[in-house]
Amino acid sequence: MRHLRIVTTAPVEIERPEVEETEAPAPETPWVTVVWNDPVNLMSYVTYVFQAYFAYPKPKAERLMLDVHEKGKAVVSEGSREEMERDVEAMHSYGLWATLQKAGDLG
Repeated sequence: MRHLRIVTTAPVEIERPEVEETEAPAPETPWVTVVWNDPVNLMSYVTYVFQAYFAYPKPKAERLMLDVHEKGKAVVSEGSREEMERDVEAMHSYGLWATLQKAGDLG
């Protein structure tokens, strides 16, 4: 017959290395879609595009269209780079001249 021998030991404390707390990563700089003035599209059409694609109410769409017409450009949307690439592509499909850039690079 075999005899089992049970050995008990006190718990061992494990030394944990000190970990520096790091700051949360800074949020990404947002990107914007900029629509530029062109000599081709009518102001009413640009207003229509802003309403149709972005679902902006008519007053906001008209205000943005006037910025495009009078100031030469307007920021029409803001978000991640991927979202703004999609918006720029959509503006191109409507025949508008649009680009994307980092929000902080506006000038």
